[in-house]
Amino acid sequence: MMLLLLALGVAMDATAVSGGMAIRGARPPDIFKLALTFGVFQFGMSLGGALGGKAILTHFAAIDHWIAFGLLALVGGHMIWEAFSHDEEERAAAPVGIRLPMLLTLGVATSIDALAVGVTLPALDLGIFYSTGLIGVMTFVLSVLGAWAGKRLGERFGTGIEILGGLVLIGIGTKTLVEHLSA
Repeated sequence: MMLLLLALGVAMDATAVSGGMAIRGARPPDIFKLALTFGVFQFGMSLGGALGGKAILTHFAAIDHWIAFGLLALVGGHMIWEAFSHDEEERAAAPVGIRLPMLLTLGVATSIDALAVGVTLPALDLGIFYSTGLIGVMTFVLSVLGAWAGKRLGERFGTGIEILGGLVLIGIGTKTLVEHLSA
């Protein structure tokens, strides 16, 4: 049960981002690529944390929150800018594509916390590969579900929900930054 809650918590950022990208009009193949990227990054970062542990964490601990904040604020700001810069007809005519640089950026931004979670996995004695595999699979599934929900909300509420999605990403980045700075 604890592992499921841990995997759920780690997957929430990726789920929110997937919903935001679907709101922007990303097509199903792009959503699949995004969800797969998130699952692989969450798996890889949590595995790296579990295997490399404190050595990896000490190199990035001073700046990881700034990286996550910067990347999420950049993507969230871009979503808000896009909402204001195109009208509904333009948006419907040109669905959003997700290119490799954006996939990688979002993969890193949403999985930095998985590195720290991975460090704790050996102490929980849950099996490193089982735990990290579950984190990756749950992230993939929740990202697909988040995209489905985001698509429905986008169809119903239009650009307002896209603005909200951008604000949520900026909020997640800000929350990450504040938590690390106040710890």
